[in-house]
Amino acid sequence: MNKTAFLKAGHTPTLLAAFLYFDLAFMVWVLLGPLGVQIAKDLALTPAQKGLMVATPLLTGAFLRIVMGVLVDQLKPKMAGAIGQVVVMGALFFAWQHGITSYHEVLILAGFLGVAGASFAVALPLASRWYPPEHQGTALGIAGAGNSGTVLAALFAPSLAMAYGWTNVFGLVLIPLSIVFLFYLAVAKDAPNCPPPKPLADYLAVLKDRDAWWFMFFYSVTFGGFSGLASSLTIYFNAQYGLDPKMAGFFTAGCVFAGSLVRPIGGNVADRIGGIKSLTVMYALAALFLTIVSFGMPTVWSAAAVFVGAMLALGMGNGAVFQLVPQRFRKEIGVMTGLVGMAGGVGGFYLASSLGYAKQITGSYQMGFLIFAGLALLALAGLTGVKTRWRTTWGAAHLTAARI
Repeated sequence: MNKTAFLKAGHTPTLLAAFLYFDLAFMVWVLLGPLGVQIAKDLALTPAQKGLMVATPLLTGAFLRIVMGVLVDQLKPKMAGAIGQVVVMGALFFAWQHGITSYHEVLILAGFLGVAGASFAVALPLASRWYPPEHQGTALGIAGAGNSGTVLAALFAPSLAMAYGWTNVFGLVLIPLSIVFLFYLAVAKDAPNCPPPKPLADYLAVLKDRDAWWFMFFYSVTFGGFSGLASSLTIYFNAQYGLDPKMAGFFTAGCVFAGSLVRPIGGNVADRIGGIKSLTVMYALAALFLTIVSFGMPTVWSAAAVFVGAMLALGMGNGAVFQLVPQRFRKEIGVMTGLVGMAGGVGGFYLASSLGYAKQITGSYQMGFLIFAGLALLALAGLTGVKTRWRTTWGAAHLTAARI
């Protein structure tokens, strides 16, 4: 890819603002995962309750992505993102000032943190609309690399909680959130070719297109696997290998960093070789690594190595899916980002909660991992089934400059 051509093609300040907003929103979205060991100890939670606590922001974030997708098309991306950031900061301020003293209260906070997860439906259209088809994978990969915020949460939240108490972490994260909010307001700009708002009834029309459902399923596996693991691994490393919250957070950060780092690489590779070919390899690798780790690795280091492999596959898969979506749904990118993003959050909720229930019911995490590996194989089969039709219809060479 010609770097100069890419820089000239879009609006770099907006791309940077989208990345930073997405990055810190994701940090907050999964915050309860890295804090989960300490919160569970103080509130005396069961394994299933721990799983539901870290999974709830993923579920509420999933459905709020639809709401945010509608707001993006009605109010334009910048305004929708500003509203979301204010709501999240308000919820964190309230939790910091009033404290969290029960399981139900932590679930309410988890619901509000889902608004941060809905940032996905803002950041991607905000960046995407500035770039032509041949640069979509790279632009969305860079904006989507904001999921590296999950690394920041795993890296710093457990240590800050040990030093200042986990309730005060909610106040401390307001500092970087406020700085990025001001930067976002100052430099982000809506693309001049934002499509006009559509009647609300039109948003459901894309669901009549079977390709919309395929993209939702494909992303529920790639992003669902990434976000579900990012939210669960601190608790997993603590329960499975007896690591303290701080060390479990470090191991989680290493695994999550791998998955978030390669998202833009996944988008760029998909631009070069085609999203279908890239996704085919990624699903096979993800299924393999999740199956291996389900049998319980002998040491925490070997487990981390396998999780890194899974996260690399899932992270690159995230970039590949969003190389394809704008090619197929260019005019509906706002609502499709919301729908596909919702499916990704649902996948994450399923994985995180199922790991907790598997542990409580069977005493082992194995079943949770194996079922998700099966979903990756199902996605691989589905992709194999649609690839010929995609390459001969909307992805045909005479219709697009992008590789499909």
